[in-house]
Amino acid sequence: MSNVPADLKYAKSHEWLKAAADGTALVGISDYAQNSLGDITYIQLPKVGAVLKAGETFGVVESVKAASDVYAPVAGTVLEINQALEANPEKVNGAPYTDGWMLKLKLANPADVGALLSAADYGKVIG
Repeated sequence: MSNVPADLKYAKSHEWLKAAADGTALVGISDYAQNSLGDITYIQLPKVGAVLKAGETFGVVESVKAASDVYAPVAGTVLEINQALEANPEKVNGAPYTDGWMLKLKLANPADVGALLSAADYGKVIG
């Protein structure tokens, strides 16, 4: 059974989002996604300042099994990327919701977060 923290929101494409009160959010891939990919060997992330549309590809995660696009769960501007993933992409396997976060976004519209799936609904998507 995958780990699906209740305090996060999820996209059907297996990204998670943790919104903060200041209109920013952390984004990463779910435990289910990292488990499906297997050992992650490389992560390509956007540049700071990139403006993302909801559903748009923002990066690529490569593993021993496959390469997978990663999608923005909501629209926003990239404030920060997790630099630690360049040298240690396997952090996503070990701690997808903490050390393995990928982006910090300034949300274009904080209300967009409400359109994402709750942990219970995401749990149904992944079975």
